[in-house]
Amino acid sequence: MSLFSSAALDDLLRAAVRPQRSGRVSRVIGLRVEVEGLEAAVSDAVMIRRPDGSLLPAEVVAVQGQSLACMPLGELRGVRFGDRVDSCGGPLAVRVGSGLLGRVVDGLGVPIDDGPPLRNFAEVSVVTAPPHPLRRELIDTQLPLGVRAIDTAIPCGRGQRLGIFAGSGVGKSSLLSMIVRGTTAPVCVLALIGERGREVSEFIQRDLGEEGLARSVVVVATSDQPALVRIKASFTATRIAEWFRDQGHDVVLMMDSLTRFAMAQREVGLSAGEPPATRGYPPSVFSLLPQLLERAGAAERGSITGLYTVLVEGDDMNEPIADAARSILDGHLVLSRRLATAGHFPSIEILDSISRLESVILTNEQRALVIELRRLLAAYRDNKDLIEIGAYSVGANALTDRAIELRPFIEAFLRQDRGLTADLDNSWAMLEALLAPASEAA
Repeated sequence: MSLFSSAALDDLLRAAVRPQRSGRVSRVIGLRVEVEGLEAAVSDAVMIRRPDGSLLPAEVVAVQGQSLACMPLGELRGVRFGDRVDSCGGPLAVRVGSGLLGRVVDGLGVPIDDGPPLRNFAEVSVVTAPPHPLRRELIDTQLPLGVRAIDTAIPCGRGQRLGIFAGSGVGKSSLLSMIVRGTTAPVCVLALIGERGREVSEFIQRDLGEEGLARSVVVVATSDQPALVRIKASFTATRIAEWFRDQGHDVVLMMDSLTRFAMAQREVGLSAGEPPATRGYPPSVFSLLPQLLERAGAAERGSITGLYTVLVEGDDMNEPIADAARSILDGHLVLSRRLATAGHFPSIEILDSISRLESVILTNEQRALVIELRRLLAAYRDNKDLIEIGAYSVGANALTDRAIELRPFIEAFLRQDRGLTADLDNSWAMLEALLAPASEAA
């Protein structure tokens, strides 16, 4: 059974009917199909013709002497030695246009929501260059995300790239759904990479809702799909966001998750013959991450604000993918399992999170409030053990006394119900009122 619609296969066949030299399948090992007798470049699409007449799209991922190493975009079932392979003449293209808003598409940009086909849409290559580093607009304006704890303590600028680091089951998807509904950006592109099939429909209907979907494009590649499809979905979502950005829009691109993208590339790289490196990840993973992440950000016209979830293994914030992503991104949010199990949502660990652009997108007054908030949280954390066992003596430290007094109010401020959207101005007013006694005492 093909993973793609007849329309998608027709698009690939149009390129395949040009006069060209055909090759043959010479070997199938694991996920890799080796082809001989065909001239094609790395990243070119090819079409494998099974004996029963069905077609299997694939992509060239490596060139080894006279043979091509190809990764399938579907199931390898039925592929045999000697099957004919035709080149499609170049990389796969995706269709883009304003009509994508409100649609759900697969990793190749083909609708899977039973809506109308994408007719009269522009076809563009998935692979493009990031904005020129000297021509990017400076990031100097805050983008409200509708989450009080983020908008004040870890502010996000228009065109900034933030990572959301967390283990499994601590509220990453719920936080993304809040941001989709709460952000003021006119366009949202959401990439669900390697998600469970059950969770996709639940996320769209329950978390995203009709209002969120109406100004969003959802790109889906579930965990059962081939590794190359999951990789393509990440680049397809980025390419769609780039098209809206080029129209002058401010776009929010959310990807869940960057770790599953890296895991998919690990499958492809190892199948293509790359040597394993750190924790089994081949070198191509760490070269592909900046190629994906650098395409987001501010450009000469419009912007892409990127929010990428990173699923850390065993809650280890220093594992290879988390460490590499943190070095590329412009800030990170750390979600705490301790807070999540205590019913604190969103479970953001403020003291472990940081926005690298805080100093340029906040006013001096706002920065002073954030610094005071962090000082109080740090003072309480440093003396938490003494406070809980009753060994702390009130009056020993003025800052700690204030932290203890304001602790319940700070926790209430940082909590937010999943169904609520916080107004940016109101959030800052609440924080100012909360810390006003501390400012006067100082």
